[in-house]
Amino acid sequence: MRSYRLDAGAGLDGLRLEVSELPVPGPGEVLVEVRAASLGYREAMILEGRYVLPVRAGGIPLAEGAGVVAATGPDVAGPPVGARVLVAAFPRWQDGPFTLDVIDQIGGSLDGMLAEHVVLPATALVEIPDDLADLTDAEAATLPVAGLTAWNALTGGRGIRRGDTVLTLGTGGVSLFAVPLATAMGARVIATTGNDARADLLRELGADVVLNYRDTPDWPAAVRAATGGRGADLVVEVAGTLESSLAAAALGGEIAVVGFVGGRPGATLDPYAIFTTGATLRPVAIGSRAQLVALVQAVSAHRIRPVLDRVFPFDEAPEAFRHYLGGTALGKVVIAVAPNHERT
Repeated sequence: MRSYRLDAGAGLDGLRLEVSELPVPGPGEVLVEVRAASLGYREAMILEGRYVLPVRAGGIPLAEGAGVVAATGPDVAGPPVGARVLVAAFPRWQDGPFTLDVIDQIGGSLDGMLAEHVVLPATALVEIPDDLADLTDAEAATLPVAGLTAWNALTGGRGIRRGDTVLTLGTGGVSLFAVPLATAMGARVIATTGNDARADLLRELGADVVLNYRDTPDWPAAVRAATGGRGADLVVEVAGTLESSLAAAALGGEIAVVGFVGGRPGATLDPYAIFTTGATLRPVAIGSRAQLVALVQAVSAHRIRPVLDRVFPFDEAPEAFRHYLGGTALGKVVIAVAPNHERT
C-alpha cells in the first residue's frame, strides 16, 4: 500500500511517499479504499507548523476524503463492504458540542486520507446515499471538511431563518459551499470577493449581491446599505477580518468564526465594537458526524454540486499541494487516489 507521510512544520520537504503492508481492521474498524482526498487551509497551517490542534509526527495528511468500504473487522455495524462513504474528520465527535474528549482528528493526531487504504472506526463513516450516485468521488471528497464547516457555520448556532441575510467572505472552499447552502435555506446572500472575474461564479451559486472589497474598502457599510441599515444576520468569517465583520453584522446577529486566512498576526478586538454590535462570536471546528449526515441530506435534497478547481493524480500529490498553496485555485483542489475508477 502506498501512502504519503508528512512532518508538520517542514513544508513540502516534509512530504514523502512510503510503501507499507495493507492494514487490517480490528474490532469495530473498517478498511476503506480511498478514492479521493481534498486539500484545505488547515494543510497550509500544518505545513507551516502553526495548526491549532495536535498533529502526529510523520502521520498521513488530509482530513477530507471519500472512499469505498473494502473490508470490515469483527463486531462492525455500519456501511457494508462496497458502500461509498465519507469520513468524519473527528471520528469520536458523533453529536453535541465540540469538547476535548473528541479532539482526535483525521489528518492531525490520527492518520489521514492521503493513502490508498485507511483503517478507521466504523462510527466515523457516513454512507453516500444512492440518490447521490452522480456525485463523483472528487466532489464527494470535499464534503467532510469544507462542506461540513460551511454547514456548521450556517446551522450550528442561531441557525438561518427564511429571509435572513447571510454574508460570506471570499471564494475559498467553505465560502463556495456556504453560498448555495444558505440560498437553499431561503436566505439572502451577500458575498465579497477581491476579483471581479470570480463574481459571476458567486452569482451562479446563488449570491444576491456581490461586493468587490478592493473597489469598496468600506464593504461593511455597503452591506448595511444593501440591507436597509440592518446588517447581516449571520456572517461566515473565514478571512480573519473580525473587526469588519462586526461592523457588517446586525444587532444580535452571529459571526461564525471559521478561519483567519487574511488575518493580521497579533490583531486585537475592540471590546466596545463587540458590545455595541451585540453579535455573538461562535468558533466553528468543522462539525460532528451527525452534522455531516445532515449536510449529505441537504446536498441531496437541493442537488448542490461542489466547485472543483483541479483534480491531481496520486503520484502528483506534491504538485497538488503547490498548486493549492499558490493561492490561484477557484474551488477545491483534489487528489484522485484511485484515478482509474469511473467515478473520480
